[in-house]
Amino acid sequence: MTQTSQATGPLAGIKVLELGTLIAGPFCSRMLAEFGADVIKIEAPDGGDPIRQWRVLKDGTSLWWSVQARNKKSVTLNMKDARAQEIARKLALEADIIIENYRPGVLEKWSLGYEQLKAINPAAIMVRLSGYGQTGPLRDLPGFGAIGESMGGLRYVSGHPDRPPVRIGISIGDSVAALHGALGAMMALRHRDATGGRWNGKQGAECVAGQGQMVDVALYEAVFNMMESLVPEFDHAGVVRERTGGALPGIVPSNTYTTGDGENIVIAGNGDAIFKRLMLAIDRQDMADDPQLARNDGRVPRTAEIDDAIQSWCATQTIDQALEVLKAADVPVGKIYSVRDMMNDPQFLARRMFEQHAFKDGTPIKLPAVTPKFSATPGTTRWLGPELGEHNDAVLGELGFSAAEIAQLRVDKVI
Repeated sequence: MTQTSQATGPLAGIKVLELGTLIAGPFCSRMLAEFGADVIKIEAPDGGDPIRQWRVLKDGTSLWWSVQARNKKSVTLNMKDARAQEIARKLALEADIIIENYRPGVLEKWSLGYEQLKAINPAAIMVRLSGYGQTGPLRDLPGFGAIGESMGGLRYVSGHPDRPPVRIGISIGDSVAALHGALGAMMALRHRDATGGRWNGKQGAECVAGQGQMVDVALYEAVFNMMESLVPEFDHAGVVRERTGGALPGIVPSNTYTTGDGENIVIAGNGDAIFKRLMLAIDRQDMADDPQLARNDGRVPRTAEIDDAIQSWCATQTIDQALEVLKAADVPVGKIYSVRDMMNDPQFLARRMFEQHAFKDGTPIKLPAVTPKFSATPGTTRWLGPELGEHNDAVLGELGFSAAEIAQLRVDKVI
């Protein structure tokens, strides 16, 4: 890969300051960086973001880091030092968007809180991601994605009814919150530009600025926002959605089945016309012609019977045979993919869902492609996750620090 600092994409020219670690905040700013934003990530000098050492490592650095921090600039600041806090404050005042995921109150101690920045820069936009939000009785408690998934309702409905709730195999609560944060940032940016635009750096009567705002994302609320009809079903009908294993509750048939060769296959035959095609494909003319099964509300009471019929047929087929028959019948069906399946799949390859890059030592590495896909201003990977403090000199130099001053900050362990 030829690494370049040239910003492309719809967010080229937008400055973002990331004050956060691990997943929610960094994933939020990662998306903005992928679409051209100039993202400066603040890290502690003594190791940086802990995600640098998570999961599978190469030369002591996480492979995940190459994705989560791609296109970002790494600047190290010891935020316990007042000089580091002042540098961060200067960067925050220059930024279009500040993204942070500390516990509520931490930024205020560093004079970096939203109200403190807004008093100088009325156009400031701050995206704050935390476990429970900036208000309420739980605001000060630590809240990781797992807690958000539990409180937001996702864990309760995940798994089989006769077993304890299970977690999805990724930090979905953090990622869902990050997506809410990125969307909130874009809406706030649109409002700022519609009300006057970027701050001109002046105060008093000469101040020209649009209206910024704080985007308050609670992890549990982001998960809660994905929970479909949970609230009105309980409020109106007293229904508490329970765990249903691989099935989609109340929408029949939509479940996971096992083929004769031991593979798992997802079949969604819950549309009325699709259901009839599915039954004909598995040689169940009786069910295809049953008037009670013609609509979903008639199928729900007979869920077990329908699932048993589909499973009995799947047990006589290999997964390739089942896929061929059901695709020919125009029934939504799919194999449950591992990453190995993805890497060789014609659809993934046709959509160019893998990018080929190389580490600085020349070792090749594939990354997931930037999504979503834009027809005119697509996102891109300009460089992989940076080394700790890789951009200290460049960023501090742009702030007006001389080489001697930067060297002294290193000696004093400020950076």
